[in-house]
Amino acid sequence: MCDSLVAVGTETLRGTTLYAKNSDRKPGECQPFVQFPESWHPPGATVRCTHVEIPQVAESYRVMGHSPWWVWGFEHGVNEHGVAIGNHTIFSREPLEEQPGLIGMDLVRLGLERGRSAREALEVIATLVESYGQGGAALAPDGAGYHNSFVLADAAEAWHLETSNRRWVARRVQLAAVSNHLAIGDDWQIASRDLESFARAEGFWSATRRFDAAAAYRNPHVPPHVSEGRQRRGAALLAEARGRHGVPEFQRILRDHAAGGGVWRDAGATPDEERFFTLCAHSEPVHRTTASLVAELPEDRRAPWPVWIGFGTPCSGVFLPVYLQGVLPDALARGGEKPDEDSAWWVFKQLEDAVGLDPERHTPAVREGWAALEQRIETDRTHAETQALEAALGGDADRAAEIASAFMAASLDAALERARELRARLVRAQAGDRAASAAARLTRRGEGK
Repeated sequence: MCDSLVAVGTETLRGTTLYAKNSDRKPGECQPFVQFPESWHPPGATVRCTHVEIPQVAESYRVMGHSPWWVWGFEHGVNEHGVAIGNHTIFSREPLEEQPGLIGMDLVRLGLERGRSAREALEVIATLVESYGQGGAALAPDGAGYHNSFVLADAAEAWHLETSNRRWVARRVQLAAVSNHLAIGDDWQIASRDLESFARAEGFWSATRRFDAAAAYRNPHVPPHVSEGRQRRGAALLAEARGRHGVPEFQRILRDHAAGGGVWRDAGATPDEERFFTLCAHSEPVHRTTASLVAELPEDRRAPWPVWIGFGTPCSGVFLPVYLQGVLPDALARGGEKPDEDSAWWVFKQLEDAVGLDPERHTPAVREGWAALEQRIETDRTHAETQALEAALGGDADRAAEIASAFMAASLDAALERARELRARLVRAQAGDRAASAAARLTRRGEGK
């Protein structure tokens, strides 16, 4: 499960496109943040994706994104041309192909490596879907696969793309929240050649009016409450701040627990109820938010430009600015199946687990605990970006990258130190509560004698 938000420049405060996503996966699935350089490839080269090997292109672009530890591709990410892409599980009437193919996360990375704009990346993904299909484990190393939707954005425009095996449909969007159900109806703009004819042949569609892709392909056996409430909530929050959106607003939406009154979900809610599912997901055993990204996509990319990333549930963590033009700290890219103290993802996961001991009490405390560091990082970011811009405009791109790299390293070190401090504080508080409770029980027993 996942949720994306997008707002093009006409809908934002600074006139720049914003893209954001919460990646909701199985709890405990480490999702490092990795980068790959631009590369040239010889004729006949191939690339091994998660399950299949496909021909490589002559040039692949510089990219970075969140990648589950066992997957080749990305849950979401950006490239050097200012393109952002994220994917989401969706459910089609059409059974998924049995043979391995590309998974949605592979398609995100391939779109970023091969697309210089949102529209070009859409065409890359659509062509790959038609050529290689979708299939193979995607929920977990030994889990099921799924059909995918995507949001693709750049400085000029944004697209919503939905797929069903080797078929696809897409439309431009201005201000949109996208979740885990087919939602492109008869307002589609481009599609695969056989989208409608296949639906008619399979009995998915028989009407004479304009073809409605969602009505034809959406699986009626998947409960709509799993995703429709989240999508409505995201759309409502986007509409409320229309024209005023910025990075802080998008971060707040990713941290939203509307159904839970601000702190996790409603007490007593079950997976059979819509209120169980929130944008900042704490919805075990179905899913939990394991990584987040907010990207502002500028037209001018001569100097390092920030992308904000988070590990685990965003309500318990901090968004860190990172730069494609610099070198990411090792701790961001570390992490596997088992806990690792040198992995940023696992450090934030341990803090998240401590918050979960008493979320009503600890969530506000941890947000307050992050406030001073968030302000310090923002101040330092402004200073570092000013220096990097001066270096870039002076023709010293290497110096600009060094400044971005040093700032990322310092910010991450401070954030990891703070995360460990906050976790220790919460664990001590919980231990104190247990001790007080035990003492109270002993007192009551003594008084009862």
